[in-house]
Amino acid sequence: MENLSEGDKAVLETIFDPLQPFGPSGSLSFPVFQDVDKTNASEKDYLEPDVLDIVKKAIACAEEKNFDESLQLFHVALKRAPQSPSILNNRAQALRLANRDEDALKDLHLAVELSGGKGRTGIQALCQRGALYRWMEQDDRARKDFTRAAEAGSSFAKSQLVALNPYAAMCNAMLRKMTSKAN
Repeated sequence: MENLSEGDKAVLETIFDPLQPFGPSGSLSFPVFQDVDKTNASEKDYLEPDVLDIVKKAIACAEEKNFDESLQLFHVALKRAPQSPSILNNRAQALRLANRDEDALKDLHLAVELSGGKGRTGIQALCQRGALYRWMEQDDRARKDFTRAAEAGSSFAKSQLVALNPYAAMCNAMLRKMTSKAN
């Protein structure tokens, strides 16, 4: 490996670890998508402080695996802000933690619809739905969501598209086999 150029090393690193940025120290890099945080300027999903407090409590309950209380709190928050994609996105995460994937998917569909797949919440909902589709082995649907999220600026979605690329997976497997034989 000592005889390889920096470019060759970068290609090999990307093949073996496709979730990392391409190239050493940013050289030879693919065009980098804009960071999701920079897309927040026009976020329309503002929550009143009292609703935000309820959502925070609901998230804390979900993290403590107290799903019944968490979902009740999300229900209260949604009564106060029924058109909030961020509440739906957060509740979908709690539902996923509770192994209620079909219910989570319903919330994510609505969160994407309400947000238009735009802004931080829309991008997060697309990524979460894409991850859920991958879990459900629906890679074509996952790819569509990750593509939309990547085009909107998500680095995570971009990395997932690389992971879904069958050619990258095949090359990765072949190179691992070759290097294990060489060692």
